[in-house]
Amino acid sequence: MNESIAFPNLNLYFEHVGRSFHVFGIEITYYGVTLAIGMMLGIAFAFREAKRVGLDPDRFFNMALIAVVAGIIGARVYYVAFRWDYYRDHLMEIFNYRQGGIAVYGSIIGAMIAIVIYTRVKRMSFRLVTDTCCMGLLIGQFIGRWGNFFNREAFGGYTDGLFAMRLPINAVRSGDISADIAAHAANGFIQVHPTFLYESLWNLGLFCLLFFFRKHKRFDGQLFLLYLLGYGIGRFWIEGLRTDQLLMPVTGLPVSQVLSGVLVALALILLVAGHFTRRKIS
Repeated sequence: MNESIAFPNLNLYFEHVGRSFHVFGIEITYYGVTLAIGMMLGIAFAFREAKRVGLDPDRFFNMALIAVVAGIIGARVYYVAFRWDYYRDHLMEIFNYRQGGIAVYGSIIGAMIAIVIYTRVKRMSFRLVTDTCCMGLLIGQFIGRWGNFFNREAFGGYTDGLFAMRLPINAVRSGDISADIAAHAANGFIQVHPTFLYESLWNLGLFCLLFFFRKHKRFDGQLFLLYLLGYGIGRFWIEGLRTDQLLMPVTGLPVSQVLSGVLVALALILLVAGHFTRRKIS
């Protein structure tokens, strides 16, 4: 298989980009490595923030580990649920994470459910905890998206723009190649929007904004709402470019676009409400 990945308009050419490597005969995927690195660095940053705002480090660390596990499960459940037409005939593949097939929103939902339960049991402030976690989550998303680079997935339609990414046809899933991409294919290659890169850079930018704003927040929960707002806007745009969208039943609408729109609207309402409530208190 051709293992090249290129960004011809940036004059960047990578001839041998593997999907995995072996250690003592055990195959380890770069997809898994990037996710693991992202999670570890995200937890480390969130732990540092927890100490800064006065949260109990031990409780917070235990909560973070539980949230990570719940997030991984949620990410897979979400993906499988909206690809059930395939997985109902391939049940054993539900447990195969090695080929990708997880969804960020599912991860967020799973982690939030775990955090809601944990904070209630331990009588911690849910809003303060989510403020503390959201930047760590962005670190995990920023780094973890590069797993899609190694898997040659999560890309958009055809483009010849500055960031156009060129991939060998035999290295990508046939179902991800739209008619427009196929029409522009040449010499066994396709050229597409690297939407994983767009989202990674968007998350990095959002992290920087929240990092510099965090000491100026007006109420607990504001950072998390800004995260939902910022991520939702970026994901709504980027999802519209992708060719591997998860679709809602009946309507056929991209589920991540719909969810992004709902979260943006909800975050805006709660931010405005929090702003005016805080003004009255002040």
